[in-house]
Amino acid sequence: MNSRSALAPVLATVIGIGLFSAMDAYMKGAALAVGAYSAVLLRNVAGTLLVLPWWLWNGRQIPARATLRVHVKRSAVVAVMALAFFFSLTRLPLAEAIALSFIAPLIALYLAALLLGETVERKAVIGAVLGLGGVVVIVGSKLGRETLTEDMLVGLAALLFSALLYAWNLVIQREQALIAGPGEVAFFQSGLVALALLPGAPFLLQWPDQAALVQIGTGAVLAVGALLTLTWAYARAEAQVLVPVEYTGFLWAALFGWLMFAEPLTGGTVAGTVLIVIGCWIATRKRPEQSAL
Repeated sequence: MNSRSALAPVLATVIGIGLFSAMDAYMKGAALAVGAYSAVLLRNVAGTLLVLPWWLWNGRQIPARATLRVHVKRSAVVAVMALAFFFSLTRLPLAEAIALSFIAPLIALYLAALLLGETVERKAVIGAVLGLGGVVVIVGSKLGRETLTEDMLVGLAALLFSALLYAWNLVIQREQALIAGPGEVAFFQSGLVALALLPGAPFLLQWPDQAALVQIGTGAVLAVGALLTLTWAYARAEAQVLVPVEYTGFLWAALFGWLMFAEPLTGGTVAGTVLIVIGCWIATRKRPEQSAL
């Protein structure tokens, strides 16, 4: 694989994470308006409808049993993960929540070795540790000056639980990308997550107003775009190469915070960002080919 083709999955992952980060911003507003359950359910229903034409165009094919089993497994993990994450966003600031969730890529490096048989290279570990160190610097500079309330503690507990599931999701994502195309992944994941959550609708569903509907619809478009992009990337590179790139999500969150809420960049944020970028570069760079001479 040449350097250009090796870089393409990394760039696609950066874009995909950016789309997911933008989706988080819209979904936080929706979750505050109608609750995490309603926001996640309706977003996945909308996502399914968005990708439905693709499935119909491709002959309404049902995947093989082994492939469908992977779709179901990831969808079950994503359903619980999303509920926990968007619940945490109703208790925590967006940027801090995304930063704290970055413990997941570090866990995922070892899950990839355990579940997929990948060899965790030393540079991937170094990159992940540097990235995590950057997150610690950022979070410390922001949360170190605040008193933790009961709501924040509940949000942190939900976020840590979501991070564990997200790590598992990252590993399944690699497994899924090797056996299914981007369109299939987007359609079946959105549809199966919606089906998994649907039984609770009579008791938990709150119908959103027009503003929240727009937020949910925008979130669905962004989520489908991110799924397509990340599935393409994970089909072309190992999880240990792409997982550290997840840390760039905070860079996107900082950008959205500045553009949408005029949040200033602190010295801690800049220092943490430098560590994240260095960590991603170390983890994703390729060793030069050895000469035969």
